[in-house]
Amino acid sequence: MSTDTRDTDSLSDDGLPEEETEDVLQEVERNRTHRGLTAIFVALVGVTFSAFQMWIAARGYQFEFTLPVAGEVSLVSLQPLQVFTIHVTFALVLAFLLYPPTRGDGPLSRRLGAIEPAARDLFGADSPVTRATERLGDVVRWLAVDPSLNRITPLDVLLLVLSLLPAVYVVGNFDQIRNAAVFGIHSTPPVQEVYPWLPGLETLVTGLAAVGSPFHETSYAFVVGVLGILLVLEATRRALGGLLMGLVAGFIVYARWGYLVPRDSALGVLSIQPESWGNIVYNLWFTTEAGVMSTPVSVSVRFIYIFILFGAFLEMSGAGKWFIDLAYSLTGTKKGGPAKASVVSSGFMGMLSGSSIANTVTTGAFTIPLMKRSGYTPEFAGAVESSASSGGQILPPVMGAAAFLIMELTGTPFAEVIIAATLPAIAFFFGMWVMVHFEAARGGIGGLSREELPDALESLRTGWFYLVPIVLLLYFLVIARFSVNRAGWYTIVSIVALIAVVAAYNERTRAPLVGTITVLSLFQAAAYLTTGAGVVDAVRAAVGASSVAAEPYSIGEAAVATASDLGTIIILVSLAFLLATRSSNSPLLELDDDVDEAARAGASAVDRPSLSSHTAYRFGTFILKSMDSGARTATTVVVAVAAAGIVPGVISVTGLGPNLAALIGAISGGSMLALLTLTGIAAILFGMGMPTTAMYIILVAMLETPLVDAGIGVLAAHLFVLYFGLMADVTPPVAVAAFAAAGVAKAEELKTATTAFLLSLNKILVPFAFVFSPGILLVRDGEVIGWSDVADVGFFTSEVLVPVVGMFLGVYALGVTIIGYQYADVDSLERGLYSLSSILLMVPEIPLLIVEGLLGLLGIPSALTIFTITASLRGVGLAMLVGLTYRNRSRESPTSADADVSTPAAGDV
Repeated sequence: MSTDTRDTDSLSDDGLPEEETEDVLQEVERNRTHRGLTAIFVALVGVTFSAFQMWIAARGYQFEFTLPVAGEVSLVSLQPLQVFTIHVTFALVLAFLLYPPTRGDGPLSRRLGAIEPAARDLFGADSPVTRATERLGDVVRWLAVDPSLNRITPLDVLLLVLSLLPAVYVVGNFDQIRNAAVFGIHSTPPVQEVYPWLPGLETLVTGLAAVGSPFHETSYAFVVGVLGILLVLEATRRALGGLLMGLVAGFIVYARWGYLVPRDSALGVLSIQPESWGNIVYNLWFTTEAGVMSTPVSVSVRFIYIFILFGAFLEMSGAGKWFIDLAYSLTGTKKGGPAKASVVSSGFMGMLSGSSIANTVTTGAFTIPLMKRSGYTPEFAGAVESSASSGGQILPPVMGAAAFLIMELTGTPFAEVIIAATLPAIAFFFGMWVMVHFEAARGGIGGLSREELPDALESLRTGWFYLVPIVLLLYFLVIARFSVNRAGWYTIVSIVALIAVVAAYNERTRAPLVGTITVLSLFQAAAYLTTGAGVVDAVRAAVGASSVAAEPYSIGEAAVATASDLGTIIILVSLAFLLATRSSNSPLLELDDDVDEAARAGASAVDRPSLSSHTAYRFGTFILKSMDSGARTATTVVVAVAAAGIVPGVISVTGLGPNLAALIGAISGGSMLALLTLTGIAAILFGMGMPTTAMYIILVAMLETPLVDAGIGVLAAHLFVLYFGLMADVTPPVAVAAFAAAGVAKAEELKTATTAFLLSLNKILVPFAFVFSPGILLVRDGEVIGWSDVADVGFFTSEVLVPVVGMFLGVYALGVTIIGYQYADVDSLERGLYSLSSILLMVPEIPLLIVEGLLGLLGIPSALTIFTITASLRGVGLAMLVGLTYRNRSRESPTSADADVSTPAAGDV
């Protein structure tokens, strides 16, 4: 981890060029870049997807609205299964549009590609066989190959159309599906009865029957279910890789033929009862209790999507750039300041995006060049960025998608989930901060000059409003205790309202703008106080178009109702000012570069380039671009949860759960330490190249029962799996986030991944710490602690205070171990002692359980993991850390002590 002083002036102050960043992200995620009408169509699908989800968040499953004259118009009321199917269908359509069938560079493509030269060598270039082979190859490439990632293939169009069939059937034939739960899936009509009007269908079915095909007797529901499952598998292969697709497909095959596992074999515990394809397909596609449309997709519909959309709106508003600038202005001049700013900003943006790869590339485009220019090696810079970005998914309050999945799968209130996750997440980022500080101290890396950085006070003055949505989100979720969906909706409205005001605000408009908003808000409050309805409803009632509430609101109720309408009032008033003034002067408006690029592209498309500078047009582009960006980000998540839901579905349908728990218990030998170790290894292996959400769903389905049966709290078990799964993003040989960072940093991939893995080792020891000491999660007997627990001095000291302090000191010691520097270089022996100190401070139970196991082999029963012994070992660890620190500081070189940068110590990092 030596420093690098190579000239990096070729990198601009603003980071990598946007085109280069997009190229790296496209190469890693293998998604397409569309142009022209295709880009418009894809964006339209994405915006429609987001609009559908925003309606769900605001109004639920009732699709009705009010017209000025006609009154209430009701379109449709959907059942959960119908909503979930539409949700998955949107994701499938976008997956087939964004990800190619193949680029022609895979193992199968290479083997098929070898046929043409082989035919040429065997038969000659002018042979009819060779020409036929070449023409056939051209047709196949036209049908399915997209090497440049820029075109929609005919196969994509076919799959896109087929993706619509399951949704159309589920929405239009819900009664048939409901009856199938009683009479079986094959009791539903066959395809020729569902589509009797389709030309030639009856002839086709009759022809198939004549050659012995049972298609004429096969229910259309079964066909649709099979089609839907196969489409999910194909979308999974494209968007997420063959590993997850193969795993899910393997579980489906197991559901049908798992009964063939010999019951008297070593794996006899995995033998299941025979099951028909009809029951398997019905349970995996047409129910909300198991399979594709089960809890994971339910969580995606109700929680995950709206918060991905929230993150997209916040990022497109310019908050991402502002937060990076603020982080650099606050820490950039300190020792190793650019890396510290990267830790802060990447953690924050990773929390919102939920994608380690995307956040590594987009945020890293700014942070990595600055880290390199300050003196960090490209490999270390890339490792810091990827490690912090992956750690964002454990950072409350959003935690990517994880917080909502944990909430739903454990039945724990959202506020308790984020409270429990807070201290471990802070410990991880504290460890990152410590390590980049020590690396800077070792290499004499200072910060950037103040002239190169934004002014902190100026940044706060011009962008403080970006913090308002975050504060409101916490208020809605923790204090007001809104539902997650409702809180997400209100927060999005608040972002749009803020940007609307900022867009309309300038020296000339600020007084009338604020005055109009204030007056209308007062009128709205007065209407609630006098009529029990808002101004619009009161006016409609006055002209006889509708009725109003019978009772006027109280002052408190009117204030709450007016506050709920404030976002809409602000948006409408600001938009009116934007359209009326037609001004391009918005001094505070700093939208994301992607929004400005989309605005320029749209203006050029209609041959009005000057339109791109019009503030109202930019505001509209901001909304549409946010909706499109949110849909694109959500596509991989929705596909992942749809595919991953099949695994717990199979476990539920086949009754595998108890048998699997028994097998895991037998493998671990009843040892909690062995069980945790096996779980951690499985999480890392399953998570390699796989989205965290999918890995988490699959592993929790398989491992939650044995973990809880071993005495581990439910929250601790779920967070344990999550932490280890995130390690996969930076664990060689896959390490997708680290390799993406290496692409941005122009660094050696394996070295970057290895460094990122070492920097992320906190994600291994911290989970062990909170499993053995649930007080770190602020949990007591499965419940989040309250003030009465804090007042219980004996409990709070032994179960919370001591483990938490031990965890942070252990993280500090682990940082010294990994970097190999504190006040002076640390040799190999000292590294070993620092690492032992770290383990004793954080998880003294590990050596104690090993000793217990050894004593058990000798037939000596023991119970060593009691507070008296663990506290004593923590004391030993602390004494070791103090002694090692004193010894290391005594070797501090005069050069280091007199350097322009401060001396590294626990208190100044």
